Amino acid sequence: MLTLDIEQFMLELKDGAFKNVGPSTKQATVKMYDVEGADVREYGDKRVKLAFEDEQGSEIEVALFPEQARAVAEGLELLEEESEILD
Repeated sequence: MLTLDIEQFMLELKDGAFKNVGPSTKQATVKMYDVEGADVREYGDKRVKLAFEDEQGSEIEVALFPEQARAVAEGLELLEEESEILD
């Protein structure tokens, strides 16, 4: 399941094209539940891409710089050591 919450979001549809309406101060939150697949791979010269897909085929991709990817890996290692959630 994928949820998408976009604050202050409005689009104009004209001649088959979408156009932003209003200021460019929008914020979005994306959440994915029931992940069926996860992949980690190189992205460009300096990034790591995390890709997730749910049972309905929705996808989310996140590109991280090495220090961000290491922080995620360290967080997972800490969870394995201190929590029963990954047992």
